Amino acid sequence: MEELYIATLIIIFLAVTATVLSYLLKISIALVEIIMGIVGGFVIHAWFPVYEIGINSAWFTVLASVGALMLTFLAGSELDLAVIKRDGMKAGLIGFVSYLIPFLGCTAAAYYGFGWSVQASWLTGLVLSTTSVAIVYGTLLELGMNETDYGKSLLTSCFVTDSCTVLSLGLIFSPFSFKTILFFILTFLICILLPFFCKKTFKVLANKPSAFEIKFILFFLVGLGLAAIWAGYEPILPAFFVGIALSSTVGKNHVLIKHLQTITFGLLTPFYFIRAGFLVSVPILISSCIPILIFLCLKIFFKGLGVYSSVNLVSSYKKEVVYTALLMSTGLAFGSIAALFGLTHGIINQEKYSLLIAVVVASAIIPTLIANAFFLPRDLLKLKT
Repeated sequence: MEELYIATLIIIFLAVTATVLSYLLKISIALVEIIMGIVGGFVIHAWFPVYEIGINSAWFTVLASVGALMLTFLAGSELDLAVIKRDGMKAGLIGFVSYLIPFLGCTAAAYYGFGWSVQASWLTGLVLSTTSVAIVYGTLLELGMNETDYGKSLLTSCFVTDSCTVLSLGLIFSPFSFKTILFFILTFLICILLPFFCKKTFKVLANKPSAFEIKFILFFLVGLGLAAIWAGYEPILPAFFVGIALSSTVGKNHVLIKHLQTITFGLLTPFYFIRAGFLVSVPILISSCIPILIFLCLKIFFKGLGVYSSVNLVSSYKKEVVYTALLMSTGLAFGSIAALFGLTHGIINQEKYSLLIAVVVASAIIPTLIANAFFLPRDLLKLKT
């Protein structure tokens, strides 16, 4: 029990430090928390290995997973169904192309350039084709662009990209089974019925100290996450669809959204982002810096190629194409999930896993820093739809 409390204290200390640094340096809190996780993980592993037991325990993983669920749900709830109806085809095309070109390009690079096996190369393509909805949403939220048409269209494209990645992961490495069909049917039914249930129950039980609305939403997110695991998919996949389904009800309740954001960013996501940093091995970062740099450049290049070609073809936000490409080059949740899937199923070894995780985490930091430093679309800041 003592180790658990010490581990919790360490995480809270890192989260507080990250918040202060984020304010002073004007950098996204998510990025700073990842960096603090890398530094904290290295220090603990080198000098205080006894506390790794608490940090690697089930409670830490559960809190991080719930943080990912809530963050993905909030990103979905920010979307406007009117914007999706108007720009959905365009955003979908951008998202699909930004998945396909990096997937094929990075797969080819791993197979022909590094001599990796066919399955390891396919997995590498999947890991590096992802876009971090968490990073993009967190960045847009801090800049006040989450409520703009541009921000909502960008989030739609990002989730199309990750949906393609997760579906490809299942199709390539997991058999399509009866469980898969049941999972998608259940997700569809809940997304259809949940807005009705929310309206009815919130009229009676909302706005009370017990915070029924938050518990109600969390129940369905965790339940669908469990169904996704049962079907062989990732638990955060249905969270975005639930967020979209509730965007016209929960998404319009600014007080409730504020409470959800407070719980998510104040308590849950520090565990998620700091844990992502803990997964990175500093010695492997140093010894494999050249392959990491090559894969990172390839990810950004192929993402840029896909986004640039599709945005200039169908989008009305052509001036923001570089900023869009850089944000869509970020990776974190789905990338690390795909890499962990490959490790646990024997598709890649520990060395390849650590290398890919390092690339994923680097892609969460470097493109966002460059985008906000040099390509920030200031004319869109704080615009409201």
